[in-house]
Amino acid sequence: MKLRLDQIKKTLGNRLVLDGISLDVSQGEMICLIGASGSGKSTLLRCINLLEPLDDGAIWLDGHDIATPGLDPQPVRQKIGIVFQSYNLFPHMTALENVLLAPRRITKKSRADLMPHVGELFERFGLSQHMDQYPDQLSGGQQQRVAIVRALAMKPEIMLFDEITSALDPELVGEVLEVLKALKREGMTMILATHEMTFARDVGNRVCFLDRGRILEQGPPEQVFNTPKEPRTRDFLARVLNRG
Repeated sequence: MKLRLDQIKKTLGNRLVLDGISLDVSQGEMICLIGASGSGKSTLLRCINLLEPLDDGAIWLDGHDIATPGLDPQPVRQKIGIVFQSYNLFPHMTALENVLLAPRRITKKSRADLMPHVGELFERFGLSQHMDQYPDQLSGGQQQRVAIVRALAMKPEIMLFDEITSALDPELVGEVLEVLKALKREGMTMILATHEMTFARDVGNRVCFLDRGRILEQGPPEQVFNTPKEPRTRDFLARVLNRG
C-alpha cells in the first residue's frame, strides 16, 4: 500500500501547524518523526488518519486522495490505524471487550468469528492472561499494548503511533518498543512520532526532523543522527542527546 502526502497545510487557530509537508511512504517502511514539541508531528498523524481536515494539499492512498472533503473517513481508518500516548481504553470494559468493540460494530462480525484473530494478537503481544482484566488492573505498558492490539484488530495496512511511550514509566517503555520491533519484522508500514532517539536511530528506516511545521531534514537514521545537514537539526539532536 502506497501513501503519499502532497503539500499538506494545516492551521489551528492563528498558527500554521503544517506548512507544506510532502512525504512518500513505502510498503513496510518505518518512518520516525522527530522534533521539538509543537513542531507538527502529532497534527501530521491526525491529518493522515483524517481526524483533522486539511486546509490545503492531498493525501494519496493507492492513487486516491483520501483527504477529499466529504469523503467517509471510516473505510480509510480501517486501513490506517492510530495509537495515541493516552491509552483511551474504556474503564468499564475488560481488555478483550475494548479490543472487540470496534471490529464488532464496523465489520458486523460475531465475537466467535473475531476471536481467532483477536486471541492471536493477545497471545503475540504477551497479553493472553490479561484479556479479562479491566484497564485499572493493568500496568501502563500493558494498557498501551492493549491499545495497540485494539488498532491491529481492524487489520490495518498502515499504523500511526503518536508518542506512545511518553506517558509510560521508563521501565515500561521497552516492552512497548518491542511491540513496534515485532511489527516491523512482520512488514507493517509505520509512521511514528517519537522522543525515543535511540530507537529511531537503531530501528527506523528513515528519520524526518520536523521544525515549525516543515520537514526540515530527512534521511537514513545514520545520516540524520551522525551527519545532519541542517544547523537546526544539529542543535536539536545535540540538546536531546545530551539530555538523554
